[in-house]
Amino acid sequence: MTDPLRPRRSAVVACATHLPATLRTTAETEDRLRADNPRLTLPTGLLRRITGVESVHVAEPGTQASDLAVAAARQALRESPGDVDLLVFASGSQDLIEPATSHIVAERLGVGCAVFDVKNACNSVLNGMQVADALIATGQYRRALVVTGEMPSYAVRWRVDSREQFLRSFGGYTMSDGGAAVLLEALDAPAASDGHAPADDRGILGSRFLARSEHWGVGTIPAGGTVNPHSEGGAYFDMDGAALQAAFTSVGVGLVAETLASLGHGVDDLDFVALHQVARPYHDRIVEVLGVDRERTLLTVTEHGNLASATLPFQLAEARASGRVGPGSLVALVGLAAGISLGAMVIRL
Repeated sequence: MTDPLRPRRSAVVACATHLPATLRTTAETEDRLRADNPRLTLPTGLLRRITGVESVHVAEPGTQASDLAVAAARQALRESPGDVDLLVFASGSQDLIEPATSHIVAERLGVGCAVFDVKNACNSVLNGMQVADALIATGQYRRALVVTGEMPSYAVRWRVDSREQFLRSFGGYTMSDGGAAVLLEALDAPAASDGHAPADDRGILGSRFLARSEHWGVGTIPAGGTVNPHSEGGAYFDMDGAALQAAFTSVGVGLVAETLASLGHGVDDLDFVALHQVARPYHDRIVEVLGVDRERTLLTVTEHGNLASATLPFQLAEARASGRVGPGSLVALVGLAAGISLGAMVIRL
């Protein structure tokens, strides 16, 4: 009999993504920038040389963040059918300021469970999983669906007034639209109160998060809030990608190592590591400083761009579909987001 006073562990029972079929190559991006900014000197191939990104996914006009989330959620629910008693919309994008986009997703899916939104830029899904896992551990919910719908294409600045503005807008040119869904389910065997693993060792084993909030201005979309409530001029990406990468290499490595050590593991024990990817050079550097075997990672930013909060579930879904990971595999999800925030989660599939 399950002891109701002992926390339950949650397992990842489904992970699905939905990426728009339309691709925009970096060459096409450069062509549009030149057309919209005749005075801008933009060498051919610059975007690809700097970022390694070849193409990004772009949703059809009129697509909402909830549309992408619903498409991914339906796939996840087909993979693991059953009732859902919690739905979390975790994304940097949203349909409206009010109500929470999770209500729109729930209505479209036809579920009548508790809902709320979680927002933390590109770490939104990771934080959504963290919250859902904690609520499952306390016994409040049994099956929690964490979804995202990212629409960064709406925040791309095509007309730039200066070279400085172009550089601050650079990150938006390599971001993709996309949706993802992760379904968590309570395991019948509770987590051991003495810290030892139960007989069923599946599930989210542990996670750690930290923030360096003094750097919040490194990456922003300065609109839609009280700072800039009615200005369309602020509804575009303004970021310093190099600063994000520097933040991770300075503190992120310790975060991952500490998370693994607390669980009695090291980097070499991991079968797969999903890493947030802003650009190819940044990915390569992070893999290097983490000391992870490249064959245990999946480079996605080149063909799919920066998928924002959908990045980690996309890599996990791809690894599962290709057979790179399966039941019993030990995986880590490593997040990096504007703010600046970092996170690491270790899961036994």
